[in-house]
Amino acid sequence: MTRVAVGSTNPVKLEAVKAGFQSVFPESSLAFVSVDADSGVPSQPMGDAETRRGAENRAREARRLVPDADYWVGVEGGTEHAPGLPETMLTFAWVVILSSSRRGQARTAAFELPNAVAELVRAGMELGDADDVIFNTSGSKRRNGAVGLLTGDLITRQALYTPAVQMALIPFIRPELYAPTDLGAAPEQESQP
Repeated sequence: MTRVAVGSTNPVKLEAVKAGFQSVFPESSLAFVSVDADSGVPSQPMGDAETRRGAENRAREARRLVPDADYWVGVEGGTEHAPGLPETMLTFAWVVILSSSRRGQARTAAFELPNAVAELVRAGMELGDADDVIFNTSGSKRRNGAVGLLTGDLITRQALYTPAVQMALIPFIRPELYAPTDLGAAPEQESQP
């Protein structure tokens, strides 16, 4: 049995990780555990680097909390200004997958947020909460997310994240093409970035 620890209790992130792993390893017996892992970044990460760091931190925290798993996964959604268009806000997510000797990572597609949502995010609101205000709903970040609300569920948050999980698994699918990764000290000895 292959154990996968997901550094989030958000059901959308867990289901995206499950779908990605099951599609890549269809013959494997997989068990998933969801743990409350701190991202070490603000609740609404801003920018590519901060969002990627949040995903890495979640994967490392999952490793600390579930040390006997075979894989540890961090998923972090973030926002950034479109290059050359500071008034345009994009949203996306990073996925980081760790094993005992390897790291895989990938970023989702990005899309433009409506100005009304972006203004609330710029004012300090988390994207999911801003979506709930603008779309008069609740808990959207644990269901279809901004992309689902904007596309009428043509693309849901889970559907957006699953391909990034699959792509983050490439170094595990084709290990002969990727050097092993030094993941640093044991999790309990790591310092917070």
